[in-house]
Amino acid sequence: MTGYLHDPECFARHNSDGHPENAGRLALIRAADNIQPAAWRPATDEELLAVHTPGLIKRVKAVCENGGGMLDADTYCGAQSETVARNAAGGLIDLSLGVLDDSYSNGLALIRPPGHHATSDQSMGFCLFNNVAVAAAALRRQGAAKVAIIDFDVHHGNGTQDIFYEDNTVLYLSSHQYPHYPGSGSAFEKGKGPGLGYTLNHPLQAGSADEEFLAAYSENLLPALAKFNPDFILVSAGYDAHLEDPLAGLNVTTEGFVAVIRLIVQAADDLCQGKVVFSLEGGYNPEVLAECLYETLDVLTAFKGR
Repeated sequence: MTGYLHDPECFARHNSDGHPENAGRLALIRAADNIQPAAWRPATDEELLAVHTPGLIKRVKAVCENGGGMLDADTYCGAQSETVARNAAGGLIDLSLGVLDDSYSNGLALIRPPGHHATSDQSMGFCLFNNVAVAAAALRRQGAAKVAIIDFDVHHGNGTQDIFYEDNTVLYLSSHQYPHYPGSGSAFEKGKGPGLGYTLNHPLQAGSADEEFLAAYSENLLPALAKFNPDFILVSAGYDAHLEDPLAGLNVTTEGFVAVIRLIVQAADDLCQGKVVFSLEGGYNPEVLAECLYETLDVLTAFKGR
């Protein structure tokens, strides 16, 4: 069955009323059918250090122990935020490893805070630890020779790109509004050294809608994925490219997301025995986010493969 990671009580402990990334984002999500609940546990220092510097970890800990505060102009911590962020990363690791060893058919992690803006040494953009990067590193240690990360958040995942920019065992594929926060993600950013060619960005202009979004995947990103032939696919699933989301300027509909998600799940079946996990990133209209997440779960639980 589909592994499903969500603990409303736990993830509500990281909250700042009035901030776009708050506990209310997931307030409309209820228990779903046809799933296997997955457990969370805190990521260890060793697991975080696989992609982050000791300084980043120490800073998050210190700010939280001091009662909370801002890590940058956009990124807050409360007293319990380090615990919540470690649980998000640790839960995603175990869900991903569960899909790798066939305990689950695929997975959906409704976790927060998000992670894809956190670089190796800097928490930023609402993100404390880079959940997907931490999970990718754990999958590599567990024997997945090649891991692909697909990122369809409206904001470019600069942190994930940064962490794996010189790595030819992790393919990073991203569609995003450009130019937009955080300013990275041009088509000219392709990796460095041994990682050259293992980063592929597909920038979208403001106002782009379903047609452009679908073409980014069918004509560019998924052919690159097939060429890479991964052993596992992680998806940084941000739904803030939706036309009703308040933080950006793309016009993707729920149906547009579903079409791309189906393509990704089919690609996972074709390339790596369906081994794919979607991990929540952005999405700041709670009603739209709930709708998109239920649709994502429907695709994952209904998919029968070839």
